[in-house]
Amino acid sequence: MSRPRRPEKNQDANQADWFVYLIRCGDGTLYCGITLDVEARLKQHQAGKGAKYTRGRGPLVLVYREACDTKAEALRKERQIKRMRRAAKLRLCGPRSSHRAGRPRPASDPGP
Repeated sequence: MSRPRRPEKNQDANQADWFVYLIRCGDGTLYCGITLDVEARLKQHQAGKGAKYTRGRGPLVLVYREACDTKAEALRKERQIKRMRRAAKLRLCGPRSSHRAGRPRPASDPGP
């Protein structure tokens, strides 16, 4: 007996299935991962149900996400990001994320 085939996915060019993301932890460290739903995964991390690394390191802030067409592509991008130096990761997040020591900026500080 053969296994039932999975239904074909919608191949809409604007719809990406996988994402690679970076979260800034309350202690200034960065966590990189992949997911199908970034918002739901961030909520898991914030609830302490995500990766062990992020538990107890709140508040957690999503600072970068990139859409990927396949899981394999997302895994490759995750591996590439994890191999980067911290400064390069901060550059991915944009100019407001590259402040000194990678510590969260107070809400009253508008930044550069």
